[in-house]
Amino acid sequence: MIYEDSASTEAAAEKKRWTLNDFDIGKPLGRGKFGHVYIAKEKRSNHIVALKVLFKSQLKQSQVEHQLRREVEIQSHLRHPNILRLYGYFYDQKRVYLILENAAKGELYKELQRCKYFSERRAATYIASLARALIYCHGKHVIHRDIKPENLLVGAQGDLKIADFGWSVHTFNRRQTMCGTLDYLPPEMVESAEHDASVDIWSLGILCYEFLYGIPPFEAKEHSDTYRR
Repeated sequence: MIYEDSASTEAAAEKKRWTLNDFDIGKPLGRGKFGHVYIAKEKRSNHIVALKVLFKSQLKQSQVEHQLRREVEIQSHLRHPNILRLYGYFYDQKRVYLILENAAKGELYKELQRCKYFSERRAATYIASLARALIYCHGKHVIHRDIKPENLLVGAQGDLKIADFGWSVHTFNRRQTMCGTLDYLPPEMVESAEHDASVDIWSLGILCYEFLYGIPPFEAKEHSDTYRR
């Protein structure tokens, strides 16, 4: 069984080896670079989850197996109301399946596109909840490194959830890997310098601007112009 607030059932979930037969698969929720996400119901508990299905061949082709292992390791240990829960995973010969918390109201990116921009009150509420989640992450020496509207989901109560920890890292040292999304890159990454958890704070500032104005502050037609800005 999967229950967010029950330590005993979580312990049982960790011991259990999941298979696709444990779930009733519903409609697709979205499509990613390496697979699809479906709404699903865990048969024994009737708990609704999101099932992310990744194709091993595509993961191997893009050489991101290590990245996925790191993502699973990090996200499965995070417990915060504004971070999407990763309940567990399993795999078969061709696919890897991630059992995720279902964020009923979907992607924040689509909501921002629909609204064009958010009110100051709504933007402030979102930024405050994200700041709390990032303080929690950084306290555990986790840097997300890819905070942007596409990686934020909205729960049933309208609460924001940080998702997609594909670029995240658990570290006690400064890093030098350039990663993330162009419009959100901090100056130290643009300059190929070392970075630390403050890169997430920079992205939070960019996000705040985008919430209020509908576009990122340094957006330009050419990548070189965005870098220069």
